[in-house]
Amino acid sequence: GGGGGGGGGLEDGNIANMIMGFAGDSSISGGVTTSDMIARRNAATRDDCGFTIEVGNLSDVDAALEEWALVMQHTESYERFLRHAVDEVGKARKLRRDQKRDEKRRLKELKEEGKDSIGNPRKSAKGSAAVDDEEEAEEEDSIEILPPHTQLNEVAAEIGGNFSSLERCLLLAGMQRAFVNANFPDDSTFSPVAIGSTSDYGAGSRALQTNLVEECLYAARRSTLRAFATGHVGTASAAANVCVDILGRVLLEVLSRRAELGASLLKPGEGLLPGESGLGQAALSFAKSTAGKGLRGVQGAAARAGASKGIMGDMSEETTEALRTRTLLGVARAAANFNDLEVVADYTKRLEANFLKEIDAGYPRGHDTEQLRMCIKGLSGVVESFSQASERSMERLVSTLLPRVRQIVNDAVGQEGGGTSAVAASNFLGSPVLTGGATVVTSTHLDYDLDDQAFELAQISEGYIGRMCSSLDELMEPMRVHLVSKLSDDLLIGILGGVSKRLEAVIRKSKFTPLGAISLDSDVRYLMNFAKDRIDSPELKSNVTLCKSCPPLARLNQIALLLNVDDLEDVLDLISVSKRKGIWDLKLDDAKVLLSLRSDFEGAKVNDLLQIDE
Repeated sequence: GGGGGGGGGLEDGNIANMIMGFAGDSSISGGVTTSDMIARRNAATRDDCGFTIEVGNLSDVDAALEEWALVMQHTESYERFLRHAVDEVGKARKLRRDQKRDEKRRLKELKEEGKDSIGNPRKSAKGSAAVDDEEEAEEEDSIEILPPHTQLNEVAAEIGGNFSSLERCLLLAGMQRAFVNANFPDDSTFSPVAIGSTSDYGAGSRALQTNLVEECLYAARRSTLRAFATGHVGTASAAANVCVDILGRVLLEVLSRRAELGASLLKPGEGLLPGESGLGQAALSFAKSTAGKGLRGVQGAAARAGASKGIMGDMSEETTEALRTRTLLGVARAAANFNDLEVVADYTKRLEANFLKEIDAGYPRGHDTEQLRMCIKGLSGVVESFSQASERSMERLVSTLLPRVRQIVNDAVGQEGGGTSAVAASNFLGSPVLTGGATVVTSTHLDYDLDDQAFELAQISEGYIGRMCSSLDELMEPMRVHLVSKLSDDLLIGILGGVSKRLEAVIRKSKFTPLGAISLDSDVRYLMNFAKDRIDSPELKSNVTLCKSCPPLARLNQIALLLNVDDLEDVLDLISVSKRKGIWDLKLDDAKVLLSLRSDFEGAKVNDLLQIDE
């Protein structure tokens, strides 16, 4: 069941065939045509991990299980009818006994009253009635019409055990088929996500999901409901446990591995996204094979050589557009692996609710039924596992992007040089943020040691923060529109955290005048507004909630507040008030270092002021 989690290596054709599904053109997919892709998929589908050899043909086993389920359903219905009839007989016998008991008591009471009227001693009617009740209870206990466990129950339990084992094998075989199909995708493999944002633009507007989740959840639902239809609580509980185990172990592992591959495909410079040196290697491999299409001999070789170096001018306009379209499609399909984890968590939650309704409608209340409900509620833990795996996959994606993010920050603030080759590559992906971004604009780097004239110049010039945010938009936009809203927000928050940490490190090496501190506050507000404009969740639209979700950004905001105090005497009030509100993370040692960056604050006074315990 876990054989479908891979997808090959990351060399050229494997990327296209196993994830993006670019088949049909041998020059694109490394010599693999559509017919070859179909043949490979059919061959892989026939490899069912030995299921056919051990058990039999899938359709035959499925039909046999349908007959078994019908037999068990009739058996369970017959037994329920018998037990209901026995219960009714027992109720009638009890009613007759109660009537006889009441009659005997009444007669005894009348007899005792008659004896008392002639002066004889009166005996306790209550004691006599108690003796009669004990005798009748012993008589009642000695009569058993139908024992709690019969031979029919033992036979049904044995059949149910075999049924559950075969149902588990059939479920694994069905999921294995879904895994194989997902490893040989085409256009029918992907569809718009069924959860999250439905807007026509912004986060999640073009998000895709694979049919892997729907096929696996359908197989699990069909298998479990067929066991429920038997009416046998033991068989239904076994099927529920199988469903919980397979979804929470096999499917979770496969989807997690596919998300890891998706993160590798989105690595800037090595995957589909542009890096510091230009187009990603996956996009370049496609450009290399496509640039010389239709050309022969030396001309075709020259075109392919130019594309392999990332020279866009050597390709025709049609080829460039095809490359851009295919690259964005590849990003969308790679992002679908992350969306699948959110989709499967949502679908599994719905599946649990559906199963609980089926139990309420088809099973009588009792201890066994309550145990079955507890088995189904194990899906809540599976939902949590999928959600945690989704969070881990986004953390992995953010870690993959952070080297490029740090380079963007360095280029913006003026550290470690900066290249311009990424401009054409970023614009090539068609980001709606920087259309026409190739125009060179005179701009400033990070500098907060400002006098009046420098401050005025900074207000009318393009600041480093604007360029940095534009570059971040170019990097994130292809992914944001193809990730569901929650994941898009997680991606944005993660990248903001990396940006904030890098900016804090640079700020600690800078000098500040009072005007420079004002400029820093303006830049931090710009960064926060940039985030709020792109956050999809309404809960994260305020500064407070945004800072809580991104602690590094919160620290950056606190640094701006600290450096903007008018007088050192105001520092302690700022810290104490902020701590009472729960919005202060900076330690006193950090505050000392940061306040020492202000050119108008003496270091000795800063140390004397902050000589207090945490």
